[in-house]
Amino acid sequence: MDPLPNPAPLASKLRNTLVRYHSIGDGEWRVAKKTKDATVWRKPSEEFSGYLYKAQGVVEDVTNRIVDHIRPGPYRLDWDSLMTSMDIMETFEENCCVMRYTTAGQLWNIIAPREFVDFSYTTSYEDGLLTCGISLDYGEVRPNFVRGFNHPCGWFCIPLKDSPGHSLLTGYIQTELRGMLPQSAVDTAMSSTLVNFYSDLKKTLKT
Repeated sequence: MDPLPNPAPLASKLRNTLVRYHSIGDGEWRVAKKTKDATVWRKPSEEFSGYLYKAQGVVEDVTNRIVDHIRPGPYRLDWDSLMTSMDIMETFEENCCVMRYTTAGQLWNIIAPREFVDFSYTTSYEDGLLTCGISLDYGEVRPNFVRGFNHPCGWFCIPLKDSPGHSLLTGYIQTELRGMLPQSAVDTAMSSTLVNFYSDLKKTLKT
């Protein structure tokens, strides 16, 4: 188990990585799934043998409220159907923490429940916000869970200039689920999970 990293350089590196992903040209992405709520693309990850996913959709709400529902905090467990528990293990500053969370089994439990320990950082970006994270090898793995690993991930939330009550939410996700899994099952689950993320988020913001 590694000691906790110094948060400032890790946060800076993470932000720079996400901004770089955000500048990848459209031609490098291939559409993986499209619904009325969101479009999901993918491209081979530079970090591991799976894919980097990009998801994008317009969400009807202001940027701060949307990001408050995504980043670690009291809202996330209320609406995210995939997440089954979340604990803040360490807090460095108001916008920077280490959290441990668990996810439900997927695809008729072909994908068993997973546990993740992530460093999370939220910062301003252009007129909106970026909330991003990366997994750490920290803390004991709990029984009955496989420890997954999130390579640099994040969500950009930017208000629409011509419609300030709406925001463009763009996510970059590359999750290594680990364990003995067929890659095709992982790819199916990832695209569906991201689309469901948008529909669940929109429903909760309307209530």
